[in-house]
Amino acid sequence: MTKASSQTKNGSAPAQEGITRITVSGYKSISQEQSIEIRPLTILAGTNSSGKSSMMQPLLLLKQTLEASYDPGALRLDGPNVSFTSANQFLSYKGKGKHVADFNVGVELNESALFTLFFEKQLNKALEVQRVVSSDEDGTYELRLNMTHDEILAVPLPSNIQSVVRDDGFAGSNYRWLVERRRCFYELIFALEQDDGTLELSGFDLPLQMQSLEPHIRQLIHLPGLRGNPERTYVMAAAGSTFPGTFENYTASVIAQWQAERANSKLEKLGQELNALGLTWKVTAEPINDVQVELRVGRLPKSSKTGASDMVSIADVGVGVSQTLPVLVALQVAKPGQLVYIEQPEIHLHPRAQTAMAQVLANAAKRGVRVVAETHSSLLSLGIQTLVAEGKLAPELVKLHWFERRNGRTEITSKDLDEAGAFGDWPEDFADVMLEAENRYLNAAEAHLRVN
Repeated sequence: MTKASSQTKNGSAPAQEGITRITVSGYKSISQEQSIEIRPLTILAGTNSSGKSSMMQPLLLLKQTLEASYDPGALRLDGPNVSFTSANQFLSYKGKGKHVADFNVGVELNESALFTLFFEKQLNKALEVQRVVSSDEDGTYELRLNMTHDEILAVPLPSNIQSVVRDDGFAGSNYRWLVERRRCFYELIFALEQDDGTLELSGFDLPLQMQSLEPHIRQLIHLPGLRGNPERTYVMAAAGSTFPGTFENYTASVIAQWQAERANSKLEKLGQELNALGLTWKVTAEPINDVQVELRVGRLPKSSKTGASDMVSIADVGVGVSQTLPVLVALQVAKPGQLVYIEQPEIHLHPRAQTAMAQVLANAAKRGVRVVAETHSSLLSLGIQTLVAEGKLAPELVKLHWFERRNGRTEITSKDLDEAGAFGDWPEDFADVMLEAENRYLNAAEAHLRVN
């Protein structure tokens, strides 16, 4: 694979730092460890309930845990991105009414640093982070709950942290290093042992290298498959570099901010993409008061002589506009290296628009955004292949992952595209399904004509 520092073809931007691989085990149908590489344009395809969403949900659990306004424990289960009432609802089933007790999620950054979090659910206890393992070019270290001071000193920590932990200035004093949970991560806490044997926390903590992972998880942009019904008004939300929860809640506010800042290039590009998809030619956000904003769109796909007077509420046009607009805005607002996870970007789109959506995703990928699209659209996949074959998208920017369930377990087949946009044979090819459906109809129609 092309390294992050290398220049890609077709004038596209080089790959940027970001999440480059996700590994999961013990989660729903992913009972055995499965891993997917994250390229600037990553496609997750497969049949229903094959494990596509399950591959991304552990990352969403981390996101909503870090974003909670309170300490929800090791994982916030009932959040805005994914919601459960019990850990057994996502822990892999092992038969006879029992579930596995643990699951793991690993996240690789920039093809170099790997962080693996091991969670465990003990009987009648809450889910807990049992240990974390960090690996990079300098080595591997592991931290666990309830480690003793001497055990911590023996861990080959990163050199910059090791120098603090083993500082000779502490020699002779009754100091102790402890491992404490910080939501879904760990940190090292410095404490002083009192005469009565109790420990007084000094407030001095070391978040280790996991501090480099946390921003990438917080910055993850998530667009669920159901992006809400079109509304007459939308709540005004702060539009910054991070978007807690799901992104559709910020769409109207981001557009309003672009208008206030006179970011005409962004607004023009948004209109061009909406037009290319055949949805509308313009969108505006009209603040009603300090807490509400109205989205208005062109009633027709293209501009008419009536101009601005032809604008109507987004609630008065097809649902496809309200479902697609958050996708287009999210891909524009995302920075290079930022991960955007889109469930069914093609939802409520005409087949021609599904094909055109491939160009929208490709434009973001060439800018360095890491787009993960979970799709059921053969036209979207074919559109991406066509862009590669036409020389408009470098094949090394694309990774295709096919999910299927065998004996209840998720298995993943991963493919690269060649210069012609081909990827070889899927375990079950979208195109084959389409051809079989067409052949079945043609055979039936021909037989009917013969009879009559």
